[in-house]
Amino acid sequence: MAPDRDTTRDRMPAGATATSRPRARLDQPRPPRRRLLPEWDPEAFGRLSERIARFLGTGRFIVWMTVVIILWVVWNVAAPVHLRFDRYPFIFLTLMLSLQASYAAPLILLAQNRQDDRDRVNLEQDRKQNERSIADTEYLTREIAALRMGLGEVATRDWIRSELQDAIKELEHRQNGHHAEAVVFPAERPHGRDVDDR
Repeated sequence: MAPDRDTTRDRMPAGATATSRPRARLDQPRPPRRRLLPEWDPEAFGRLSERIARFLGTGRFIVWMTVVIILWVVWNVAAPVHLRFDRYPFIFLTLMLSLQASYAAPLILLAQNRQDDRDRVNLEQDRKQNERSIADTEYLTREIAALRMGLGEVATRDWIRSELQDAIKELEHRQNGHHAEAVVFPAERPHGRDVDDR
């Protein structure tokens, strides 16, 4: 009896959500919608347009187009009348060149737009890299300034020696009763008679 209840519950939902439409399954992806227009990959189309635009900007394209136009004109002037497909004003040739130009211009614009997008991304990355470099430089400058300030307060060997000499002079001055001149090193004693010889 339990399986009958479950199937009945699945077929007929109860409560305020009861409708005649089928329930959507959340554990499975939706089937793709059918579209009337054909779908294409914009990246693949953009890469194709860039290749075409790159070819249109080469000397090879100009040479091939010149050869085709010369052959077209020579054929339609020198060939027998029943084999000519475009007579003297060459209207069909004009139409083909217009068609080629009408397709070439949007393809070139599309390629330029893609290049502009790439340049914009590169400029943004360069700007962020410059900001990081400036921040690193400022950090290093602050660290060097802090080290210099710290080194200014560090006791050096010469400073310690001068302080010790002053302390020794003061001690000797107190011991000798202010009579003898305090000297730390023998080389610093005054010339002439030594103080100890008195």
